[in-house]
Amino acid sequence: MELVLATRNPHKLREVARMLAPHGLSVRPLPEGVTLPPEDGESFEANALTKARAAAAALGMPVIADDSGIEAQALGGRPGVRSARYAGEQATDAQNLAKLLAEAPAGSGLLYVCALAYVRPAPEAGGAAEEQLFRGECSGRLAPVPSGLHGFGYDPAFIPDEQPGQLTMAQLSDAQKDAISHRGRALLALARWLRQASDSAS
Repeated sequence: MELVLATRNPHKLREVARMLAPHGLSVRPLPEGVTLPPEDGESFEANALTKARAAAAALGMPVIADDSGIEAQALGGRPGVRSARYAGEQATDAQNLAKLLAEAPAGSGLLYVCALAYVRPAPEAGGAAEEQLFRGECSGRLAPVPSGLHGFGYDPAFIPDEQPGQLTMAQLSDAQKDAISHRGRALLALARWLRQASDSAS
């Protein structure tokens, strides 16, 4: 089965394609002509669903979209849905990470969150689209300094609770990260649901 991933983030596209491939699912990038709505929802789920709906309507094929971010316990859950824009609308990953490190104390609790939306357009005019939401989480703590060259976003400063030692997400292998990451868990839930739906239809 082929899905379109509604994102302009090449790092995310590679990661999602890698994690879905073992489940017999392939991912193609969003065509250049499709415009995605702004991520101005109040929740990760709202942003993911809005993007998936827009892309599915434009393309007429199944689409997945995610909205992911990090919640810092010491900051009352910030940056949350503003994770990609924490240091400003055009901020880079490095700028967002620097702002988090400046505001939250080392060793304080973090939560990675991923909301993943699946939307399949209605097969005929007037029909209803099929929509499903999946959520994945990964808890951890803030590293005193960024470490590691893998991953992206806040990975260099996120020490996952489920991995022994002081390695950050950016220091883990792909397999180690995929097994515990928020996005990996949401994608696994999607793959299992699609398999069950396929088995039920056959």
